[in-house]
Amino acid sequence: METSLHKSLKEHYAGKKAETEVRLGRYIIDAVSRGQLIEVQWSGLAAIRDKIRDLCDDHRVRVVKPIVARKKVVRRDRKGGEIVSARYSPKRCDLYSLFEELVHFTSVFPHQNLTLEIPLIEIQEIRYPGHGKRRRRRENDFVVEDQILTEIVSSHRFRKSNDLLRLLPRGLPRQFHTGDLADKLDRPRWIAQKMVYTLRKTGALSVVGKEGNSLIYAKSSKKAA
Repeated sequence: METSLHKSLKEHYAGKKAETEVRLGRYIIDAVSRGQLIEVQWSGLAAIRDKIRDLCDDHRVRVVKPIVARKKVVRRDRKGGEIVSARYSPKRCDLYSLFEELVHFTSVFPHQNLTLEIPLIEIQEIRYPGHGKRRRRRENDFVVEDQILTEIVSSHRFRKSNDLLRLLPRGLPRQFHTGDLADKLDRPRWIAQKMVYTLRKTGALSVVGKEGNSLIYAKSSKKAA
């Protein structure tokens, strides 16, 4: 069943008058607007990798991949029942969370017919108790009734691999390793590793040397796609 969130994002990026749930060959497309195919992908990008690769051969495609910057969890006592609590989830994501998805999408992006639209959003997630057999319900025993878009905080568009270079932090050395990047981002090194992997696979970064066990990277001298 389509959530309110999915419907809202589809209307925002395709327009209320766009054709929706359009069959194109063996695929169902979320929306078609002005000759562009629009896919709103809530789950992982890897799930639509082959589909988007095929569609890009003959069509202009925009993939909308929302990232939840903040989520309010609203709990009901039962499905459609009274609200018993509402609080913000402590988990927060930002634009760098994109690289957790892009590492599985580098065989598709970049492509001349593909645009990635990455909105940072705030949502409400409405839950009601699940039906676990334990006497005492656990915190994660719930059913999601709906997800509702409350705000699009910002939206970021990527068409070329060089567009991703905008996300490199200021003050990064011209030649750097993933430790340098993690320090400048103030993030765990594994995030920097995913970021560098993506930038390298898409042609935006090149390996220019080695320091101990660490590879040294720099912006690619050849023009990235």
